[in-house]
Amino acid sequence: MTTLFPQWPDPPHNADSEVEGVLAALERQRATFWWKVSGLDTDRLRTPHPPSALTLARLLKHLAQVEDKLASVLAARPASEPWAAHGGHASEDAWAWTWQSAHDDAAPDLHALWERSVLRARAALADELARGDLSRPSALGPWPDGQNANLRRVVLDTLEEYARHVGHADLIREAIDGRVGEDPETWPPEPR
Repeated sequence: MTTLFPQWPDPPHNADSEVEGVLAALERQRATFWWKVSGLDTDRLRTPHPPSALTLARLLKHLAQVEDKLASVLAARPASEPWAAHGGHASEDAWAWTWQSAHDDAAPDLHALWERSVLRARAALADELARGDLSRPSALGPWPDGQNANLRRVVLDTLEEYARHVGHADLIREAIDGRVGEDPETWPPEPR
């Protein structure tokens, strides 16, 4: 069981700042995703939702890479392992490797990789926000139009990734064992 979410993250109804509101929304998406992938063994994490080849194992590893990319961009550092060994986050090979290799990974390893990536991203974001707000330029580098993305864009891109994939995880989890919903009835949720 993860210690990333000691209680269910419920975003404030009246956030005091943009940062508080955006970070609360990101934490809720992270927790919802964790809830959707928790309590399953390796075989169930590998269960596809036909006709797609998408699995919860692939989503876990993909979102671990998304979190690692967030941390790398915020801290202006290279990708960590295992992605550094596959060309880093700018490499299409690393993204393809993540997708393919997830099928060979055991559930505890996938969960640990995702949790380490979330912790790394949280720490990098906290460090950056200690220096200013979301308007600060990121280390992402220039886009094709020559503009640099600020922290707001990088964090919102991460939130968008979660929003998309939490929906996928919801459908896959329901097909596996019937777990549905937006909020768990108890926290932490009971394993199935």
